[in-house]
Amino acid sequence: MKAIVQDRYGSADVLQFKDIDKPVPGADDILIRVHAAGLDPSVWHIMTGEPYLVRLMGFGLRAPKVNVSGSDVAGRVEAVGTNVTEFQPGDEVFGTAAGSFAEYARARAGKLAPKPANLTFEQAAAVPISAITALQALRDKGRVKPGQQVLVIGAGGGVGTYAVQLAKAFGAEVTGVCSTSKVDLVRSIGADHVIDYTRDDIVDGAHRYDLILDTAGNRSLSHVRRALAPKGTLVLVGGEGGGRWTGGVEHLLGALMLSPFIGQKLRGLYSRERREDLEALKALIEDGKVTPVIDRTYQLSEAPAAIREWAKGHARGKVVITV
Repeated sequence: MKAIVQDRYGSADVLQFKDIDKPVPGADDILIRVHAAGLDPSVWHIMTGEPYLVRLMGFGLRAPKVNVSGSDVAGRVEAVGTNVTEFQPGDEVFGTAAGSFAEYARARAGKLAPKPANLTFEQAAAVPISAITALQALRDKGRVKPGQQVLVIGAGGGVGTYAVQLAKAFGAEVTGVCSTSKVDLVRSIGADHVIDYTRDDIVDGAHRYDLILDTAGNRSLSHVRRALAPKGTLVLVGGEGGGRWTGGVEHLLGALMLSPFIGQKLRGLYSRERREDLEALKALIEDGKVTPVIDRTYQLSEAPAAIREWAKGHARGKVVITV
């Protein structure tokens, strides 16, 4: 089968489009015929091995343990292991798999769900990691409530476009923060207010937010806290920003250490892909409350070019690889 493979860490130049053996599903696995795969920050981190903390987290010290890129996936079940009862060949599914930038990928049943009926495979592949991250940040860490004032920093990106829509679905009044080129997009997906960070500051002295979701990680903690209500909650998503060794982890650790001593709640999130969350998102998508935003699609052979463009930070929503 064709796949995007790497045998060392580095830039997109280390990626190769080549023929490899089809994965063999174990007793608890599902083999998927991939139709589309999403591009998310983990693809870049695993490709580069940066921050170096990624390597210590089990992805491989000298080279990636999983040499096929990609995680987000949408496709059809090709075969199931002997212990799998939830799915059968032919089922249309979406979720996460090991090495989804390939014609076939292997996944655990607990990381898949039936594909939303109203989405194409390309749209479904744009959902899993980014939408689950937004859902867990708002619902689990932020405990968002109807009527709250919610600020989404990075509202035009992969996680941000889902966060805006989910916060609206939960009944919040939403303000999105983005660059000039994404203002119309963020407004179109339901944001009540939009702040263009190239022109205005999130701290204006007049507005304080009950919940802030920061997906960008490039503002100081003290600055973001000035926009947060005295008893509000700040959720820091992932570890973006920072240096080559730890990324933005020190930013997150600083917030967690400060939180017990102040009235504001400062929380971090490293999301986990779970079937129950995929099913919750499926229901919201089929109800028309959430719609994937796709910036551009690329063919599988073009994955290195897709990653290079994505890394520039200009994508509006998600980038998807078609197989």
